[in-house]
Amino acid sequence: MKLNDPRLFRQYAYVDGRWTHADGGREAPVVNPANGKVIGHIPLLEAHQIRACVDAADVAFAAWRALRADERYEYLMAWHDLMLAHREDLAQIMTHEQGKSLADARGEVDYGASFVRWFAEEGKRALGETMPSHIPNAALGTIKEPVGIALLITPWNFPLAMITRKAAAALAAGCPVIVKPANETPFSALALAELAERAGIPAGIFNVVLGEAAEVSSLLCAEERIKALSFTGSTRVGRLLLEQSAATVKRVSMELGGNAPFIVGPDMDPKDAAEAAVAAKFQTSGQDCLAANRILVHESIHDDFVEHFAARMLELKVGDGLEEGTDLGPLIHRRAVENALGIIDDALSKGASMIGGDQAKAPGENFCMPTLFTGVTPKMRVWREECFSPVAGITAYADEDEVIRLANDTEYGLAAYVYTHDIRRIWKLLRGLEFGMVSVNSVKMTGPPVPFGGVKQSGLGREGGTTGIDEYLETKYYCLGGLASVSGS
Repeated sequence: MKLNDPRLFRQYAYVDGRWTHADGGREAPVVNPANGKVIGHIPLLEAHQIRACVDAADVAFAAWRALRADERYEYLMAWHDLMLAHREDLAQIMTHEQGKSLADARGEVDYGASFVRWFAEEGKRALGETMPSHIPNAALGTIKEPVGIALLITPWNFPLAMITRKAAAALAAGCPVIVKPANETPFSALALAELAERAGIPAGIFNVVLGEAAEVSSLLCAEERIKALSFTGSTRVGRLLLEQSAATVKRVSMELGGNAPFIVGPDMDPKDAAEAAVAAKFQTSGQDCLAANRILVHESIHDDFVEHFAARMLELKVGDGLEEGTDLGPLIHRRAVENALGIIDDALSKGASMIGGDQAKAPGENFCMPTLFTGVTPKMRVWREECFSPVAGITAYADEDEVIRLANDTEYGLAAYVYTHDIRRIWKLLRGLEFGMVSVNSVKMTGPPVPFGGVKQSGLGREGGTTGIDEYLETKYYCLGGLASVSGS
């Protein structure tokens, strides 16, 4: 990997401002999913090293919380500026470890940095309130205070932005953070740690721990000094982390699985809607919690929509993310491909019709060729599961009541897409869909001002927006009694 600044590629953990090896000598390789080549190794820390990280964050907390919000703003903006200054190197690291195209990786750097700027500003607006007193000679109000050390467990599909969206909010609130990135994609987190150090963020405030995921999470979730947990990942793992955090009653926020419906109304141009659906389905090779998993098209335009969708899908270039013009990179590992192939086999065995999906054309063992199914029913895995692959399913529907019922037929409730110009239909779907976010006539729906999050088993709390910082703040009420009454002449 050729970087303009080679020091951004660190093969250590980052604890209390120090680059740390594993005392036990354990380490794990990290591979480029596009070609299977080892790009580096990471240490698997021992339990006492992870506890030492908590010790360091606990000590550092007092000074960090005592800073004025505008002082923390300066640290965060220095971090933000360094991210943008090293955009190309950060993108290179991300593409090598995650597989996404360089264009997507550059976009993620910009996206991730935008959260740092947003929360740097929001930290200055973490406002309390005063309220009219019902108690004689008293003043009543609230102030916002940092909750304490925050544990951030982040996924491999967006290895930079999922850290900044969480960490920037916590740091702006006055909380130290301990980041546990996915072992598949640790080097983006470590590059952020290098830049945090250069930005002058004090030792113990931004930490990156590495180790066996189950070992690290169980140890840190049981740690009483960690007051908040933010997790992005599968619903299955989210349930386990909730159980592990229950004994210490942590402040928990979670962005879990998704199974997004993409609803196309009868008034839409089939070609335009198909172009949007392809973009919504195949972003990050389908490895996106916002990916359009279940495409629901009105029966009057179904056939035309399928024709346009298939044509556009088959134009997508599958290959190494480092190659110019790549649309779809590899899946994160072979297990993900095998899961996708299982979903494909299940759909075929239950009567769906397949377009594309010629795995003989795959450029490597971790690649899955884009695949479309028609005639999808709720009995199929492609309907019920979060596919996390470039496998799409289309189902026809007859009316709005039916499509609302079909769309809501899932344990998930993260995001939904609606494509129609009929304002009456828009309003009915917007109110009827059981999802935390609904995007109408737009594939792009996220960004710093957005309260990102889901309902049902897609998560707890919100990230981003004006409420995102509240995940790391406690509201303290005060009653200031014994005041002399105010009188005028």
